[in-house]
Amino acid sequence: MGKAQKIKVSKKNQVTSVAPLGDQLHASDVAAPTGRVKERHRLDDDEDYVESRLSKNIITQARLQAAEIEQEIKKPDKIKSKTIKLGGEDSDEDDLELQKYEEKEIVVDEDDDLAVKMFMNLNPSKTRTLADIINDKITEKQTEICSQFTDDTQIAKDLSPEVTEMYTEVGKLLQTYRSGKIPKAFKVLPQFRNWEQLLHLTNPDKWSAAAMYQATRIFTSSLKERMAQRFFNLVLLPRVRDDIDTYNQLNFHLYQALRKSLFKPGAFFKGMLLPLCEERNCTLKEAVVFASILAKNSIPVLHSCAAMIKIAEMEYSGGNSIFLRTLCDKKYALPYRVVDALVFHFLGFRSEQRTLPVLWHQSFLSFVQRYKADISSEQKEALLDLIKIQTHHKISEEIRRELIHSKCRDEEMDEPPASVMMEL
Repeated sequence: MGKAQKIKVSKKNQVTSVAPLGDQLHASDVAAPTGRVKERHRLDDDEDYVESRLSKNIITQARLQAAEIEQEIKKPDKIKSKTIKLGGEDSDEDDLELQKYEEKEIVVDEDDDLAVKMFMNLNPSKTRTLADIINDKITEKQTEICSQFTDDTQIAKDLSPEVTEMYTEVGKLLQTYRSGKIPKAFKVLPQFRNWEQLLHLTNPDKWSAAAMYQATRIFTSSLKERMAQRFFNLVLLPRVRDDIDTYNQLNFHLYQALRKSLFKPGAFFKGMLLPLCEERNCTLKEAVVFASILAKNSIPVLHSCAAMIKIAEMEYSGGNSIFLRTLCDKKYALPYRVVDALVFHFLGFRSEQRTLPVLWHQSFLSFVQRYKADISSEQKEALLDLIKIQTHHKISEEIRRELIHSKCRDEEMDEPPASVMMEL
């Protein structure tokens, strides 16, 4: 068996055997006194004085609070003084630092403008308003549509009064349009076969510039290239030319509309740029505006090549030189056919008796700088002879230097290939 463990009894619970048995039984229920006496000094209620240490702390806190109150009272005075100083002195300096934004207009030299006017058409056709052009085109279109109608077609020959009233109200809205949503009736207009007739009801010649931009966005994205070309030629081009002629500059929204029309480059060239050159009444201001559109936007090389050939074969006007120079500066890899067309364009001025504008010499220089290595040796000699006939005191020397130090395309063909040189 295991050894029995003794129960340890703490000294605190031990009770002397001297006490009676009843006291010993109840002694374990309560804690035994330790015998330590704690003395506490308390003030009597009738005493009205405070200890020296406590009074010192009270006085210190009172002084700190008084100092904080004084600082808060002084802060508004400082703020007022600062604001007076800023308003009296620094505000003048801030006003001097403000800079007013000024748009830089394109400066056109008067001499160049007169030189360009010498090559304009002296007997231009009578200018018609946009409404006259649309009316003639609509009459032609109505005749074509009426000849194609049958009894089974779902398109009505005559517009209903409701449709006429609706698009008339849309036109009134577009006259004062600045920003916001476009009516849905106008958005779906390009989907109709007789969209020109419906467009005429809105009076495009009275649209605001912002409405013209929105219309260009809609018709450029919704119409095919051939129909977009008609919209550019009948609506957008007359409006742009009229704005430049009236204000001697182009509205920002109309400028953005021209940039948006380049999303269909074929329609842009056929509907606006080439007709502008064919009429031979393009002013220098108009040419500069359209040239800036060509320079700032990316154009597929095939469309640019076709436009350069067409412009080179046209009868010369001042705007042609600006457009050719801008397209040459885009540094396309032109086919030899386009290069030859440009060479023949410049060689056609050997018998010109009139003084050519500086724009022609600048266009000639730009062509030589970009494509001097793509011309033949015979063309090089002919261009050197052209410089002797049509001379400019500054530009001609630069053209001669570019041609003399260039290597023609037929001279490069005479050199043996690199593989043959390695074998030798």
